[in-house]
Amino acid sequence: MLDESLLDSPEGLARADRRGLLRGAAEAGARVRTAARLAAEAGLGELKPDGRPRAVLIAGPGAAARHTADLLGTLAGAGSPVTRLAPSGVAPAAGALRWELPGWAGSVDLLLITTPDGTEPGLSLLAEQAYRRGCAVVAVAPARSPLADAVQGSHGLFVPMATAPYEQDEPLAPSAPGVLWALLTPLLALLDRTGLLTAPPEALEKVADRLDRVAERCGPAIATYSNPAKTLAAELADALPVVWTEGTSAGPAGRRFAAALAELSGTPAVVSELPEALAAHSALLAGPLAAGADPDDFFRDRVEEPPALHARVVLLRDRPIGSLTAAPAARELALSRDTPISELEPEEGGELETLAELIAITDFAAVYLALASGA
Repeated sequence: MLDESLLDSPEGLARADRRGLLRGAAEAGARVRTAARLAAEAGLGELKPDGRPRAVLIAGPGAAARHTADLLGTLAGAGSPVTRLAPSGVAPAAGALRWELPGWAGSVDLLLITTPDGTEPGLSLLAEQAYRRGCAVVAVAPARSPLADAVQGSHGLFVPMATAPYEQDEPLAPSAPGVLWALLTPLLALLDRTGLLTAPPEALEKVADRLDRVAERCGPAIATYSNPAKTLAAELADALPVVWTEGTSAGPAGRRFAAALAELSGTPAVVSELPEALAAHSALLAGPLAAGADPDDFFRDRVEEPPALHARVVLLRDRPIGSLTAAPAARELALSRDTPISELEPEEGGELETLAELIAITDFAAVYLALASGA
């Protein structure tokens, strides 16, 4: 059960945050700037590619690699396919995972390796395999890791991951707020150089500024009633989040939010894009999870018995384009099924900025829900 009093206690949140999640969320803007600087120092700005790669392959463990591939694929569009190489193995452990290049991969393709660990033998073997195939290899991982040596030995480009001193003591959660931006930022700068997407240095600086503004609005010292992240966390207490997204940027933000909820707070969530979500989740909202399906029992012991789990729609929207939107239909469906709805829409800005705002607010919300629920 959610301890709502903890949300308005900065000192209590600090004590509960043993993994440094709030600090990671607050430092996202600084992480982007540090990662961009490390990428420039590694020589990304001096690259002169011959042209766009035929395909971009992304390999790495866990949620961090999945989110990175999802975001890059969305931003790149149809310009060049972005494919994540899923690992195989008997356990999600560094020594047990293996990656294989597809049979068609060759000298006109680009392999990106992203990991907050860097000790995975399978990734080092993958870098060597790519070298033999003639693939260009770029890796982002902690400095002085075995992967760094393997990539440099295979004539690839290695970019040190932007980390903070307090993150050296224990492994980072793949969905931790700081990890995504540390891995994603250098790859945005790289793909900007290849012409696959638009992310020049000034755009990355705007992303960092937007992340700083979200941290000011959503920080632990800001009361729940004026803090969108704390408000969303409180609304999701004892609820099944049904995340609906609309707009190019909102899709990967919604999928990351669902993954962060599961990993950080143990909260299951379902996610789908509008307008397909209206048909996909119509039966879900009409079933026992609808708020009106099982009215609160007046005689329930409110101390010993938790309330029944009901769905709550979370609508994440990119800036609307004209009048072509399914949001009114989404609101009508939710309210007709007695299902409450929360909405998030970013301020105006470029695609990277609006994407960063949606990710940042939902990252803060997932962290607050984890801390206040004792996860």
